[in-house]
Amino acid sequence: MTLNCLIVDDEPIARDILRTYIAQVPYLNLAGECSDAFEAMQVINRQPVDLIILDINMPRLSGLDMLRTLKKYPAIIITSAYPEYALEGFELSVTDYLLKPFSFPRFVQATEKVVNKTSETPSAAKDEDLFLMVKSDKKLTKVFFDDISYIEAYGNYIFIYTGQERVMSKQTLTQFEQQLPASKFTRIHKSYIASLKAIKYLEGNEVSIAGKKLPVGKVYRENLLAKLK
Repeated sequence: MTLNCLIVDDEPIARDILRTYIAQVPYLNLAGECSDAFEAMQVINRQPVDLIILDINMPRLSGLDMLRTLKKYPAIIITSAYPEYALEGFELSVTDYLLKPFSFPRFVQATEKVVNKTSETPSAAKDEDLFLMVKSDKKLTKVFFDDISYIEAYGNYIFIYTGQERVMSKQTLTQFEQQLPASKFTRIHKSYIASLKAIKYLEGNEVSIAGKKLPVGKVYRENLLAKLK
């Protein structure tokens, strides 16, 4: 699969960096470069584009305003030096939000999301994908992923909160995180993992889950926003 990419950024240095990054990724093809949103809209109307790598702060029309103007648009990866627009970006169904300056590996991670989203096909869930057997006290407890609201660290123990009970298990939060499907859960704090389905809303540096407000650590916020797209 080859993705035709359009760079939209008013900063020449930013365009140079993106051009270099794109040239190093085999499945990306540079379809064009634009220095403002109006020029980008003309390109989209006259040639096929699979991915727009879009800056937010541009003269005349911002990147987000451009998306609101378009009736339909391809996959979008936002690039911005301003984290405060991230939630607004994901409300517009962008695939990822890269904070400038970002590394080449982070750029590749974002483009991989576009590839995976494009090639996704529905498949039946296997039984082993639905639950975990958790060692709790002297017994094994079956815990379904869809029942988990959040997991809390407590020293070398964790508490798994479901709609029905609280399950305690002797293991670290990092150990338990490795057993969870990344599509359903995300680390939001050094002491908490949250079910994406259970998050009611994000406000400031807190999320609301099961009637409780849990803290969101600064280093986890960008990844959380990316998963809440």
